[in-house]
Amino acid sequence: MHSAAPSSERHDLEAAGLRVTAQRLAALEALRVGRVHLTADQVFDEVHAHLGTVSTQAVYDALATLCAAGLARRIQPAKSPALFEARVADNHHHVVCRSCAAIADVDCAVGSAPCLEPSAADGFTIDEAEVIYWGTCSSCQDLAAATS
Repeated sequence: MHSAAPSSERHDLEAAGLRVTAQRLAALEALRVGRVHLTADQVFDEVHAHLGTVSTQAVYDALATLCAAGLARRIQPAKSPALFEARVADNHHHVVCRSCAAIADVDCAVGSAPCLEPSAADGFTIDEAEVIYWGTCSSCQDLAAATS
């Protein structure tokens, strides 16, 4: 993690009308640097490494605030802990490996958001579609081929 939060994180917090705190800056930076999808524990580890003393609750609160402000996104594939990411400006989806739980972003399926048109919306106005594709990643496929 960097020694000082880049000005873009500070600017984005201010633009969202949020008070700029060390925990929020560090959590947002952790989501924007390095791995794309992080658990709350992984964000905590990054924030702790950056700030030193920080409570788990402070990191959970920072993540909840970032998600509520639209600066982070929380996803939770089945049988997985919640994951957080900073890619929020689009309506992308995810692909998850059934073997190793690797996860990757997948751009919108077709057209503009919400990407998919339901056969019946039951009176709802649809503004977002969240799709998770499941399969086997190339590394797990290679491993399976090598052991068979």
